[in-house]
Amino acid sequence: MTHKTMPFARSLLAATLVGAFLAGCASKPPEPEWEMNAHGSAQKALDAYLSGNARVDKLEWERARAEVARTGRPDLLARLELLRCAAQVASLVVEPCTAFEALRQDAAPPERAYADHLAGRALTAPEVALLPAAQRAVATQGASGAALAAIEDPLSRLVAAGVLLQAGRADPAVIATATDTASAQGWRRPLMAWLLLQVQRAEAAGDKDAAERLRRRVAVVELAGGSK
Repeated sequence: MTHKTMPFARSLLAATLVGAFLAGCASKPPEPEWEMNAHGSAQKALDAYLSGNARVDKLEWERARAEVARTGRPDLLARLELLRCAAQVASLVVEPCTAFEALRQDAAPPERAYADHLAGRALTAPEVALLPAAQRAVATQGASGAALAAIEDPLSRLVAAGVLLQAGRADPAVIATATDTASAQGWRRPLMAWLLLQVQRAEAAGDKDAAERLRRRVAVVELAGGSK
């Protein structure tokens, strides 16, 4: 995983996903092998997913799942699945987080709240308080562009943008911010998704010049190759 995706993975894993992976410190016993392996594979899988490398993405997620499965703890596996679902939301893959839902009954309240947030559902105040700090502002009804721009971590910002879109609260500024964020990081998969959304909206508005300009950007991204 590149240093660009590391902050998001660390904050998400620590706050709502596999916090046990990062719980060790020098004064405690070394992390078990499964923790180190699962954490490393999850990071590699996330980076591969964002860059559009389907082969590595699939392989590393399978490795991460296998390592977590060694614990026999469905709650930890549920946390891991949420990381993948978050990356999908950032890339506008709008579909149920079925892998998590199969484990929901064993998931802790923060994971259940985060899954509902990713699905664009309205949360109660206590549920919002369980979310990662970067997501709390956008989970509040009425929040949109300003709250999104305040999120420092690029991937957290993209996840929040995807949530706003699913909730019907993504104005043009939100979409532009998401596109610029993915572009700046060179994340092919989410960039292509947000650009194509902009093309659709430009065409719907009858703005042929903007649509053509965006299609030229799409053509450049396609040069990067990768697997969907």
